[in-house]
Parts: sequence; C-alpha cells; structure tokens
Amino acid sequence: MKIRFAVTPPASALTEESFPDYLSRVEELGFDTLWLSDVPLGPLGDPIVALAFAAGRTTRLKLGANIVPLGRNPLWIAKQIAHLDRLSQGRILISFVPGLGQPGERAALGYVDRDRGKAIEKMMDLLRRWWRGEAVTGGFGEFSFENVTVAPRPRQQPLEIWLGGKSSIAIDRIARCADGWLTAAMTPDEAARARVEVMERAESYGWQIDPEHFGISLPYSAGQPAPAAVAALQRRRKDRDVSEVLAVGADGLTDLLQAYQAAGLSKFVVRPLDPSADRQAWRDDLDWLAETILPMQT
Repeated sequence: MKIRFAVTPPASALTEESFPDYLSRVEELGFDTLWLSDVPLGPLGDPIVALAFAAGRTTRLKLGANIVPLGRNPLWIAKQIAHLDRLSQGRILISFVPGLGQPGERAALGYVDRDRGKAIEKMMDLLRRWWRGEAVTGGFGEFSFENVTVAPRPRQQPLEIWLGGKSSIAIDRIARCADGWLTAAMTPDEAARARVEVMERAESYGWQIDPEHFGISLPYSAGQPAPAAVAALQRRRKDRDVSEVLAVGADGLTDLLQAYQAAGLSKFVVRPLDPSADRQAWRDDLDWLAETILPMQT
C-alpha cells in the first residue's frame, strides 16, 4: 500500500507574500501533495487559481483540491482543469464537494432547492466525456451544449474525480461513480466499515475503485489545540466526540495515522487545526510535521 501525505496550508501561508515560500518548503521537505479547499464564501480565494500558481512554482509536487463545482459552467471548469493538468505535466488531483452549507452559500451558488449531489454527478459525467475527447450534446441548468468538444484534453487519462461525504447517500454515490473517496471527521472504525461498504456496493454496480484510493482529511495540532478550534470540529460529529478524529502531538498523530492505515486508508490530507499566525510559525509547524509523518510515507 502506498502511503501518501498531502498538506493543507494555513491562511497565513496562502498570502501573496508567503505562498511562494510555502510551496518551496513543502516540495523541499518531500511531501507528496499540496491540498487546497474551496470555500465559496470564505477568504481563501479560488483553489483552481492557486493551483495554477503552484504549478508554475513547483516541479514535483502533486497539486490537489476539494472543488465546489456548483455554480460554475461545466464547460469552463472542464477546460480549466484539463489545461492545468497539461501545464503541470499531469500533477492535478481533484475531489468534488457540494460546499459547506454556510448561510447564504446555496443561494449564492444557485442551489437553494436543487439536489446538489445529483448535479455533481451530472457534471462529472460531462467532464469525463469531454476529457475522453467526446463531442457533447446536452444541457446543465441554464447551459446548453450542441456538439461541443473541449481542448486541450488533460494529460492524465483518465483524470480522476474523487468524492467526499459519509452519509448513506454519499457512500452510494461514491460506489457508483467516484474514482476515490476522501472523507473527514470519521473514526478509524467508522472509516473501515464505510470503506468495506463502498467496495461491496461498487462491485454490485459494476464500478471499479482502486483499493488504494481511500483517504481522509485529518486535523492535527502539535500542542494543545484552541477550544474554539475543537468546538468547530465537534460540530461536524453528532456525538461531538473528537477523541478519535483529532490528532494532538507527535504520538497522537502517528498513532491515529496507523489506525487509519489498519482500516485500509492510505491517502492523508493533514491540516493544522490552529492557524499559524506568521511565516516563522508555519515554517516551524511544517518542519515538525515533516519530521513526524514523512518517515511513514512510502
């Protein structure tokens, strides 16, 4: 099993002053992937734009993001991602997510009363057809396509689309049409059971998912995390118990990673729970993280 680690930068490392240095340090330390998140109503910017910048500043680092495709023209997102995959020499990794459901987010994206999951499935089908080189005739919301093709096509064939989620509906969708699963806020036991369910359902649908294409976004804190940060994570679980989903300290992080590996997960997006306030803080945290987990990367 190939163990790979992706890192998510804190907000302080995403500024125009710090991002170039952050990218250089991540690649220098040997992390497999940079991973960004799409928060439509948040202050972090557009991950596709940030990945394009990162592609020009790095040579080896894989470039991944959770992308909210809703509210975007599928033709343009197909062209943007395909072109970026070309320019980066095939280093793009993507996961589609429906958004965070923040107040006003669904209205801003045009999905107040529409099924976001079904819309993502339809968009995935369009993108895959275009990326295979097909001429597409059809529609998506207010957009209409008449014998439309996309060029350039991505370097990766296929360019995979992973999905997130942990509800029964999400698990079923992953089993029917995803190339991989990147979950969050699940304990190792929960993730293990859900992984088995995904594989069994995928087999029943005649869909194949690589056994190594299962991962999780894992929050960590080198020291005692701030109560506000813990409270925000607790809201993502019905039982509000984060003892098995939050890694604290070097031993806590390695132990939890090993538990997830035993559950069959092998791809990890590790993200700092407490934002680093300045450049030296994120550098120190990144160096600590590399020393702690990169010996586990295979």
